[in-house]
Amino acid sequence: MALTGRTALLAALAAIPVGIFAPSWSGILAMNAPLTVAIMCDYALAAPVRKLKFTRSGDTSVRLGEAAEIQLTVTNPSHRRLRAQLRDAWPPSSWPADAEQGASRHELTIPAGERRRVTTVLRPTRRGDRRSQRITIRSYGPLGLAARQGNHEVPWTVRVLPPFTSRKHLPSRLARLRELDGRTSVLTRGEGTEFDSLRDYVPGDDTRSIDWRATARQTTVAVRTWRPERDRHILVVLDTGRTSAGRVGDVPRLDAAMDAALLLAALASRAGDRVDLLAYDRRVRAQVQRRSADELLPALVNAMAPVEPELVETDARGLSAAALHSTPRRSLIVLLTSLDAAPIEEGLLPLLPRLTQRHSVLVAAVADPQVERMKASRGSVEAVYEAAAGTQAEERRRRTAEQLKRHGVMVVDATPDELAPALADAYLALKAAGRL
Repeated sequence: MALTGRTALLAALAAIPVGIFAPSWSGILAMNAPLTVAIMCDYALAAPVRKLKFTRSGDTSVRLGEAAEIQLTVTNPSHRRLRAQLRDAWPPSSWPADAEQGASRHELTIPAGERRRVTTVLRPTRRGDRRSQRITIRSYGPLGLAARQGNHEVPWTVRVLPPFTSRKHLPSRLARLRELDGRTSVLTRGEGTEFDSLRDYVPGDDTRSIDWRATARQTTVAVRTWRPERDRHILVVLDTGRTSAGRVGDVPRLDAAMDAALLLAALASRAGDRVDLLAYDRRVRAQVQRRSADELLPALVNAMAPVEPELVETDARGLSAAALHSTPRRSLIVLLTSLDAAPIEEGLLPLLPRLTQRHSVLVAAVADPQVERMKASRGSVEAVYEAAAGTQAEERRRRTAEQLKRHGVMVVDATPDELAPALADAYLALKAAGRL
């Protein structure tokens, strides 16, 4: 049983005449007995909550930053009218701060034998699976003095997908890709590129592209056009160890790496290359393999959604073995990790010869824009120390990147907003040079 504020108010009002005219136990009993009877009658007339039936429907996935609508249908099979307050409980990260109170609570009035539908709008603030916890319903009597209360488990899961904010950079990179493919007036010929077709010579074409045999068979000069190699294999490796948990700005490093991986995958699939995903720290956390271009992005966002950083040191040897096992032929391995000196020097560097012997390796890391702001600090002793710390941190990252480059590894080091387009540009540069 749950008592309402109306009951407390009536009890307080009844105490006033008792205190003035009959300050005794008999006076208290005389005033509160009728209230007690009214409470019991009101409780008895409230619609039962155990017999209520609930069914859910609505969204099962949503991108981070967007809203998901979950419908809850409540059926009242009893012979009494249901007057109720309902709380549809979800994890705290299902709404922005302080928004849960208004979003999860609903007022209901359901006549006997009928049903009503209420909608709960979720606005998740984190990736991953959000599971409904329980439904708490409080059924009031006609007087509003007492209520029956009960809980029901009605399972439902909403998967919150990565937002893919770098999608805005895709059109400009696809335009560059069309140039590489020779579908514009700019034709690119790089080492290891594939022959595409013949066309008539126009002033300005490289004379080395003239096909003399084809020219001899026709009345005009013919030149070869070239396109970047297609059907190459790209393995995107997400390091989900402790360094990926560090927050840069408003998001963890892992989320920025995922966004860059999605842009690279969208671009590479349009270029005719095959993209696989491996998320690893001390074991495989997610894996996507052998998906067609149409299936790739949905598969990637679904695989990435529940992956969270693990507060353990990444097993570099295990990561290297898993990457090699996933790349039976020559591939481009894109490792999204940190440029912290200790994990690179002690873990990755000794294993690079195994990776670079057969594959091209690209390391992409999320840089902290706060370091740049620290370097520019001036005006006080504390600011000068801060500038020195920022300069030292950047110098350590630069030395680590130089070590990787000496082993034949390409390095992309950029802030969260710039990492995705920078990684896409690096891929296009490799594509243009025929180095995939």
